[in-house]
Amino acid sequence: MATQAVFYHAGCPVCTDAQEQFVNALDPNQYDVEVIDLGREKSRLSQAEGAGVKSVPALVIEGKPFHINFGASLDALK
Repeated sequence: MATQAVFYHAGCPVCTDAQEQFVNALDPNQYDVEVIDLGREKSRLSQAEGAGVKSVPALVIEGKPFHINFGASLDALK
């Protein structure tokens, strides 16, 4: 069974690079990754905050947020 993961981003160049470098490199047999563009799906901001995400891009694996570089704070997306 694959580990659930969520990649939150805002569609910016930093986020796009992070998706290419990290998310696309994950083994799909090991990780089931949902990609969420918070710039377009603002209704998911509270979900990201609840998962501990402070800025995007961020990858949440098994409830643990991993912040990758710094594209935008969640406050800037509200």
